[in-house]
Amino acid sequence: MTVFYCAKCGTDLTGDLVELPAVPDVDDPDQGRDEKTGRARSTVPRGRYAIDPTPWGAPFVAAPASRRRTRSSGRELLRADTGATVSAGWRNSIVVHPDDVLPRLEPFTHGDNWLGCCGPTGAHGPNLACSCGSRLATWAADCMGPNELHLDPVRVYAWHQGRPADGL
Repeated sequence: MTVFYCAKCGTDLTGDLVELPAVPDVDDPDQGRDEKTGRARSTVPRGRYAIDPTPWGAPFVAAPASRRRTRSSGRELLRADTGATVSAGWRNSIVVHPDDVLPRLEPFTHGDNWLGCCGPTGAHGPNLACSCGSRLATWAADCMGPNELHLDPVRVYAWHQGRPADGL
């Protein structure tokens, strides 16, 4: 079991979570959307977490020509611009179920980092903060994209079975 904490103040951000071997695939991002909110099911189930080794979130950079026509994984963030871009954001972010951390985090709404018609797109950087003010998470939950909450691997730490978790 693993608990994640704010690296700035030590506040616990999650309860006990069990690691998944990888971020689960999203077969059909539109399947199972909540009729009331339009949100997709969370990529990671409650009580679990996964480490995402790929870049995720802001900033975005121009995509190389070879990646402009790749098949969508269903986990891409909704972007307001029309250019072909790819994420150059965090690697090794911790993906958790939103309900496992949202009661402990506060929305950080500044500028356009909370845009979206049904929820935050997550495409404009961290939009959730610890009560101490550390902006340490990005939640993507708009009706047009995934429902994922990513913890910044630099601004959180893990405690695993009575000791700090290796590699986090």
